[in-house]
Amino acid sequence: MSVSPKIRVLFYVQHLLGIGHLARASRIARALVGKDFDVTMVTGGMPVPGFPGPDLKNIALPAIATGDSGFSGLVDASGNIVDDAFKAERRDKLIAAFRKIQPDIVIIEAFPFGRRQVRFELLPLLDEIAAMERKPLVACSLRDIVQARNKPGRDDESVALVDRYFDHVLVHGDPGFARLEDSFPLFDMIADKVLYTGLVAAPAPPPATETFDIVVSAGGGAVGINLIRAAAESARHLPKSLNWCIVTGPNLPQADFDALALDAPANTNLFRFRPDFPSLLTRARLSISQAGYNTVCDILRAGCQSLLIPFTAGGETEQTERAARLEERGRAFVLTEAALSPVTMQAAIEKALSSAVTNLQALDLDGANRTADILRALSATALDKPQRV
Repeated sequence: MSVSPKIRVLFYVQHLLGIGHLARASRIARALVGKDFDVTMVTGGMPVPGFPGPDLKNIALPAIATGDSGFSGLVDASGNIVDDAFKAERRDKLIAAFRKIQPDIVIIEAFPFGRRQVRFELLPLLDEIAAMERKPLVACSLRDIVQARNKPGRDDESVALVDRYFDHVLVHGDPGFARLEDSFPLFDMIADKVLYTGLVAAPAPPPATETFDIVVSAGGGAVGINLIRAAAESARHLPKSLNWCIVTGPNLPQADFDALALDAPANTNLFRFRPDFPSLLTRARLSISQAGYNTVCDILRAGCQSLLIPFTAGGETEQTERAARLEERGRAFVLTEAALSPVTMQAAIEKALSSAVTNLQALDLDGANRTADILRALSATALDKPQRV
């Protein structure tokens, strides 16, 4: 009896500042592997310990990051401005990986709704696919809330690229919480290609081996220093009986971490990274964090009270929108970055600790497995699926 070959997937993801895009894509990739897909992740950001993960095949392009929190430029691993030769090297390595893998499915995270900074390599890849007689399925992997665009024509450009190159847009969200049309005004022009997968949360975590009353986190840590400092100062003035865990993120500058460690109150435990972070939330009275997609998924999975400080630098709107939706549903308290200080954070913490979580309405958190199921069904019916010999 012959065995059908595994469906080959090339999954491209580029993280530039935080690690949220990489974390979500890695969760999806692991779900695909768990359902017998042959997955190769192509990553282009700075290395992050633990990601994509030892169980995933990974081709790492020469690393780039954003030069500042406003995403205004690209730099390499040494902090040098990326030039045309560097871009050409990445483009050629990406296309070489595509030719070697010969995927049945190409998944591109965020683009063309974001990641325009790497169009220098993605458009040549998409042009090569478009010129093929037998094309792989091409899907965009997209979070549920997209960044509002102020520059005229950007949304029209996204629609044109979806229409020309993409078979489907996989929206990783629960439409009962946020629909793509709420943040993307030209949704009607691509509605026939949109499929909702549910939120891509991690599986239910194992029981925590430690208990902290308050768990503070700042994602990757590149832009969370003010949140971390305000939380540490609040710990100094709130009851000493509260046990704190502060997770700074791996990208917090070492000098900032050392200063925090030197001045941390006795009831505060400082870590760069906690692999058991989702487990810690299940036993916490309160989570304090930004409002990034992955952290919010962990909070929803744990069911704990939360205080959110949405990231807004560079005109970012996505986290503010997500936090507002959670606040409306009674699932979070919100403190803006503009209002953030040790005094306002302490007041917000006291309010949150005195309030019970009142709305545990279930949201679909199984988006990783649903993505795998959707892609298998699409592959089974795709007329342009390449044939294996």
